[in-house]
Amino acid sequence: MINRKGLGAVREIGIYVHVPFCVRKCLYCDFLSFPAGEEERERYVKALLKEIEAGAVRYGDCLVDSVFFGGGTPTVLSGGQLIRLMSGLKDGFAFRKDAEITLEANPGTVDERKLGDCIEAGFNRISIGAQSLQKEELAMIGRMHSAEDFFLAYRWARESGFRNVNVDVMAALPGQKILTYLDSLERLADLEPEHISAYSLIVEEGTPFYEWYGESGKREAGMAALPSEEEDRLMYERTGKILAQRGYGRYEISNYAKPGFECRHNIGYWKRRDYAGFGLGSSSMMGNIRWKNTSDMGEYLHLMEKTPQLEAVRKERHPLSVKEQMEEFMFLGLRLTQGVWKEEFHNVFGVKIEHIYGETIQKLCKQGLLTEGDQVKLTPYGRDVSNYVMAEFLF
Repeated sequence: MINRKGLGAVREIGIYVHVPFCVRKCLYCDFLSFPAGEEERERYVKALLKEIEAGAVRYGDCLVDSVFFGGGTPTVLSGGQLIRLMSGLKDGFAFRKDAEITLEANPGTVDERKLGDCIEAGFNRISIGAQSLQKEELAMIGRMHSAEDFFLAYRWARESGFRNVNVDVMAALPGQKILTYLDSLERLADLEPEHISAYSLIVEEGTPFYEWYGESGKREAGMAALPSEEEDRLMYERTGKILAQRGYGRYEISNYAKPGFECRHNIGYWKRRDYAGFGLGSSSMMGNIRWKNTSDMGEYLHLMEKTPQLEAVRKERHPLSVKEQMEEFMFLGLRLTQGVWKEEFHNVFGVKIEHIYGETIQKLCKQGLLTEGDQVKLTPYGRDVSNYVMAEFLF
């Protein structure tokens, strides 16, 4: 592998690595993920290492600020496979000494030894998907783990040496009540993880949930109903209040962190920083050009084994126009609690934000959805209808 560490890093980037495997697909999940046997997983790891090597040739003079292994369930891979993948990245890229390196994990796919291997590999942040601590709710959404599995995985993560832990929790699940959601949230907060992601369920097309709960869904008799919009809103409001009392700051619509533990990698997405994606279906943005890898596993494996070049697996390449860059700057930046800084908009685009979006901002401020000062940001009411607000910034 070519190692460019000695050439001097010029710009900082993030790296995303997609591991599409899972033990069993959750009923709400629309991510690119599926079960696979050991042979296919090993073949994929080898192909992924070849793509990483090709990426190091292209981007090896960049300085890596963050890495995120997502999926799927990356911890379906063995500890040895995760070590090999991280070694491939570190051999090819220069890393900041304090680089944030995150691993997504599902309870039931980790043990003490595997988590120890992950620490040895260089992972220093772990994101554990709890989603709920209620037996009925976990069964309803098709999760493969129990609350006890989660608590065990969390303890092992701490004992292995993880000092930066995120936990995921979901609201507005079928059959979920405000009290059961708050019970899960508070029990998770009692563990004092450094970061909590609290999402409301979105019923996505192509999932079993869409067939049951979508616009024309056919929910069978006896199936639990989704909470009302009012109940969903109350769950969201109570989440912010409870976590604020426990020392968590909301820095994004659905993300809360203890001071200094905001997810650097995800902030990079919202701030439109360059990142390189590796693996099946992964996305990248470098120099205002976005692209996406093929989502066909057979094609990905064949191309990487035959022609290990980045262009071989890239299927969608789209140079962003200035208007598209402005749109992204606004609808991604507004996700952050701090909002969009007017000075930063001017520095990036060479024009004042008022000249482009003045009327839109004034209208949304009058509607109580935005506030305006040195920065433009969502109000609490604006967060409730954020999809509407973001759409207003599309040309």
